[in-house]
Amino acid sequence: MKYRAICENHLYSKAYKKGKKAVTPTIAVYVLPDYKKHALMKANPEKKYINRVGLTVGKKIGGAVERNRAKRIIRHAYKSIDTAHHVKCGHLIVIVAREAIAGRKTQDVEREMLRALKKLELI
Repeated sequence: MKYRAICENHLYSKAYKKGKKAVTPTIAVYVLPDYKKHALMKANPEKKYINRVGLTVGKKIGGAVERNRAKRIIRHAYKSIDTAHHVKCGHLIVIVAREAIAGRKTQDVEREMLRALKKLELI
């Protein structure tokens, strides 16, 4: 297990306000060091740092079908980048879908997410 979901709204707000940001045409990525990483490491059975990842897809993307497709594409892109390039651990990562994601393929989103994560020095 390499990451967990962000469940608290205040963590999204902190990432938006205080985190570093990289924007591409299809996604925006916000990164903030996780201050709870030591507690999460102790609770993790592997005793490793993990990332907490949150996805945001607004109604501008489209209906429920388009929003769920965008979330699936983003999740798959993040997992494939994490397995291939090993994203640095111990961060809050919030990924926001932008309107241009509608109709894009997974490879396009993966390429742009890789560029954004490199810009944020997570790879």
